[in-house]
Amino acid sequence: MSAPNWIVTDVEPRDDYTLLITFADGMEKIYDARPLLQKPIYAPLKNVAFFLRARADCGTVVWSDDIDIAPEHLYETSSPVKQ
Repeated sequence: MSAPNWIVTDVEPRDDYTLLITFADGMEKIYDARPLLQKPIYAPLKNVAFFLRARADCGTVVWSDDIDIAPEHLYETSSPVKQ
């Protein structure tokens, strides 16, 4: 059985608060994380050095044990990379 399309396999955080994400279906998309910065739970991400520590783990993007993003949300709201 194959993994769902929205499983995150790789992420490259960028200093403009975007994430270049690769999903299980091979799709590469850009996620703009700036709207998250207004939510209290994501306040630590305002520190760009912390934001740049994003990594792919357990099928999604995580920064710490407390901060992650639902992979389905990332897949649905990211923009495909133009080839």
